[in-house]
Amino acid sequence: MEGSSITSRLDFLRKAEKLKDTLRTAYTTSGRTESVAEHTWRLTLLAVTFADELPDIDLLKLLKICILHDLGEAIDGDIPAPLQCTTASKSEKERDDFLSLVETLPDDVRSEFVSLWDEYEDGASPEARVAKALDKLETILQHNQGLNPPDFDYEFNLGYGKTHTNKVPIAATIRDLLDAETRARADQAERKD
Repeated sequence: MEGSSITSRLDFLRKAEKLKDTLRTAYTTSGRTESVAEHTWRLTLLAVTFADELPDIDLLKLLKICILHDLGEAIDGDIPAPLQCTTASKSEKERDDFLSLVETLPDDVRSEFVSLWDEYEDGASPEARVAKALDKLETILQHNQGLNPPDFDYEFNLGYGKTHTNKVPIAATIRDLLDAETRARADQAERKD
């Protein structure tokens, strides 16, 4: 490998590091705001943990998609799910940001990353559909276990991403369990009011 190829990959990794400081609207169990990088880590861990329930899935491809899917948020941040319907160009903007992050990569690596990002966005493969389903589940899991503010809207999660989680049998099963947890958290929060 040439020095310029190494340098261009290191440049990419330096830019991607911003994802560690890009915050989401989810809270950890200690009440600290979660970063997008932390969400991505646990999404990837979720995929590995349930890999045995995904026999027809290319695990390496799934993991690559999981790692790359939110990378564009390193530029302009995360848009919370309840606000995404009011942001018409979220996908377009995130793709442009993603392209700016990967621009220094060698052509073959950049092409693979962009292809995987597009595949995820379009739900164009079984791996992309699984990644989308697990992405929604990881978010709900974090919302259920996090130390959330008193006005947290648990009810939103009961419909959040169902079209994606219903497409993957193991995700639908996990979803049923998480929905029960969500209802319990909503009831608990309501009793505190």
